[in-house]
Amino acid sequence: MAELLMLTAEPGGVARVLPSLTLLGHQVQVAPMSPSSIVEHGDAAAVVLDARKDLVAARTLCRMLSGPVQAPPVLLVLAEGGFTAVSRTWGAADVILASAGPAEVEARLRMIAETTRDEDRDTSTPERLEAGDLVIDASAYTARVRGRVLDLTYKEFELLKHLAQNPGRVLSRAQLLQEVWGYDYFGGTRTVDVHIRRLRAKLGNEHDHLIGTVRNVGYRFDPRGRDGVAAETP
Repeated sequence: MAELLMLTAEPGGVARVLPSLTLLGHQVQVAPMSPSSIVEHGDAAAVVLDARKDLVAARTLCRMLSGPVQAPPVLLVLAEGGFTAVSRTWGAADVILASAGPAEVEARLRMIAETTRDEDRDTSTPERLEAGDLVIDASAYTARVRGRVLDLTYKEFELLKHLAQNPGRVLSRAQLLQEVWGYDYFGGTRTVDVHIRRLRAKLGNEHDHLIGTVRNVGYRFDPRGRDGVAAETP
């Protein structure tokens, strides 16, 4: 069974936060909601973060744990109303209701563990991507063209990075929605067109050819600027 770290301000520990977890046989260490608890219990396979009563504090800690520090993946425990506040930007590996049954808790912990193993094996994605004059630094969340920092929103940066990580690959609008916005996004594919248009404008006339349009299909990152591909706009 996995060793877990539960961060909570709730007296009574596991039985009060995620009762079903007590039935699964995992070794659970309970600690206060603070970064120092991670340092003290750094060998945990996953962090179970109690976000039911203080979403702001949970979000701050969650983002810290998913940042540059070495920390286990985070499973957020929520009250039902908390789902409206949580987004991918928090950096949690998964979320679960405090009322979830043992089978669901175990399944989510298992999927987190499998995802973590896959990410550990995947070392092919560099932190720094270069395509001609464009330099993307994923660790610093910056993109530059000839040294000029592009003023990108979070989603624009994620979209540009995803395209640059797949040079030459034609990505449909539906694929981009799934791979950049996520499965929980309910907007239409027109959102992709709007973000592509903004990205091209920020890249400037000399570099907007980096994002090519494939008619009736989607978009392709093309550092060589294939003739006739980048000329078409959404």
